[in-house]
Amino acid sequence: MTNMQVCASCGKESEEGFAFCPHCGGRLIAERIQRKIVTVLFCDVVGSTALGESVDAEAARSLLAHFFARMKGIVDAHGGVVDKFIGDAVMAVFGVPVAHEDDALRAVRAAAEMRAALPELKLLARIGVNTGEVVTGTAERLVTGDAVNVASRLEQAAAPGTVLLGAGTVQLVQGAVDVSPVGSLELKGKSELVPAWELLSLRSVAAEHRPPTPMIGRKAELEQLGAVVGQASRERSCHLLTILGGAGVGKSRLASEFLAGLEARVVRGRCLSYGKGITYWPLVEVVKQLDALPKNEAAAAAIGSLLGKIESGTSEKEITWAFCELLEQEAQDAPLVCVLDDLHWGEDTFLNLVEEVAAFARDAPILLLCMARPDLLEHRSTWGEGNPNATAMLIEPLDQEESVRLLEELGGVTADADEADATGHELRERICAAADGNPLFIEELHALVRALGVDELAMPPTIQALLAARLDQLGPTERRVLEIGAVAGRVFHQSAVRQLIHEEPHLPSSLDALVRKELIQPHEAQIPGDNAFRFRHQLIRDATYDALPKTVRAELHERFADWLETSRPHMIEVDELRSYHLEQAVRCQTELGYADPALIERAADQLAVAGRRALWRSDWRAAINLLERALTLTGPTELSVPLELDLAKAYALQQREKTVVIAEAAAERATASAEVTGEVAGSRAD
Repeated sequence: MTNMQVCASCGKESEEGFAFCPHCGGRLIAERIQRKIVTVLFCDVVGSTALGESVDAEAARSLLAHFFARMKGIVDAHGGVVDKFIGDAVMAVFGVPVAHEDDALRAVRAAAEMRAALPELKLLARIGVNTGEVVTGTAERLVTGDAVNVASRLEQAAAPGTVLLGAGTVQLVQGAVDVSPVGSLELKGKSELVPAWELLSLRSVAAEHRPPTPMIGRKAELEQLGAVVGQASRERSCHLLTILGGAGVGKSRLASEFLAGLEARVVRGRCLSYGKGITYWPLVEVVKQLDALPKNEAAAAAIGSLLGKIESGTSEKEITWAFCELLEQEAQDAPLVCVLDDLHWGEDTFLNLVEEVAAFARDAPILLLCMARPDLLEHRSTWGEGNPNATAMLIEPLDQEESVRLLEELGGVTADADEADATGHELRERICAAADGNPLFIEELHALVRALGVDELAMPPTIQALLAARLDQLGPTERRVLEIGAVAGRVFHQSAVRQLIHEEPHLPSSLDALVRKELIQPHEAQIPGDNAFRFRHQLIRDATYDALPKTVRAELHERFADWLETSRPHMIEVDELRSYHLEQAVRCQTELGYADPALIERAADQLAVAGRRALWRSDWRAAINLLERALTLTGPTELSVPLELDLAKAYALQQREKTVVIAEAAAERATASAEVTGEVAGSRAD
């Protein structure tokens, strides 16, 4: 069957071989099976049977066709994909073919717009929205998984004209919506009660906010910001200052801290990730906050056309000139700071406007304070070039000491235990290691740990959505390289990727691209002449690994174990590493309902080899761990007698009671199989 590619922009398929979509010109990605977190929406007409009785069949058909067209238009406008029409219901998915960090919010906004459109359509409908893990990319259907079933059941449980949200969705849209809990519902096909919330209303973009994270460090950055504003004030000039940094590293927090103590007028605009008329959205937000128009009539007309106050055409150059006039006018009496957030989502037309205003604004103290992810430079490598009043500032992650201080400011990691005890210390270390200095990651992990208990350290759904969106922006080769690295672990070698990826001549350039995108970083190699890399965050590694289908994980773990054997002269504890990867391959297959007996035997043998090696060097803790895992794979059969005897020896170094139990059990099976060695071992245990 011919492999298909899916356009990330329009969602249409094309045959493999095209680099760009023949339908819209967007970049293409090869269709492939993935595990993804998506948001599923079901919207079903209420009373369609009665409708068929009360109106002519042709009229009913026309009404439903109009309903389907309107619902599909809403889904498309919010970046979702209509999976299917089922009877008089619509099923839509947000997060395929490409994930966005705000997919859940997009789905909820679409649901609210659907609900608002029903009176005009003279129809009633129920809507259910749920977020969860699915499998995508199969030929049979767009997505498959329990998240789809729950969304459907929530829709069926909703009252006419209402929207019910599942727990996974509510977690991801907190702060952006108002909801009311409806309790735990008994849904068909679910063994446990399912909590649900009714969607009441959406908050405005300006009202969406997160609780402020305590400010830690950043003294040098604050001083640099102050110096730029001081220069703008002294010279009465316009400065473009761009704060660059990965998601969650603290760009907005730094800007807030700086602006809190600044004697200046501050207005804000934010680039949106999607939507209608988004090109000048930040500009319109700023103009509304300034609550003024340029005194120049032509400039006022250009701005007025953007606000919908004047019905006249205008050009890109006229809008840029008019906005520049407005900023100069409003900054005459006091410095003006125009904060432009999420600039990496800005349209080219708007980015042109910002650079031109920075270059041509005169005789007024103006600071264009922009915040963006490094993606901006991937798209716009010349940003700010040629303007002596343009500065870029890269925000680095917090160091270990600062990360610990942030955790302390957030209230510690345990609710009851003493923070100085072993549990609190270990948990702090785990959070700091996983977050690797990212304040948002630290905050989200802290909140999750406090909610679930000190023994839990899972991927918070907010971070999972953010990282999934980053991964879906990668090219096919970059994504494949990262996936192979994720199977290897936090650190991986280039030679391993080369062996596991088939005929890839551009591997070095793909690795370089992943370094530039701050997903991985160079690391000290164990193999002479090789290159090693380390995931920038453990959470990036986990998100990449979790997206792999378990069939692919099993295959890659087994092949990676083979590569480890070829690297034996240079690698440390190869037997333990090989046994782990073979064991993981078995586990993935078992979770899918089958396991290759030959693979089970390989994994058990390798665990036994590693366990006996640990026993020989008197590392009895490691020996017990490895031998018990080998026994878990083989099961308590007569064939496992030698393993049990070795395990008994390991336990003999720790506790006599366990030794006797294991040895006696082995002796019984050995006797049943007439194995003399087992009988002798049993008598020795006595």
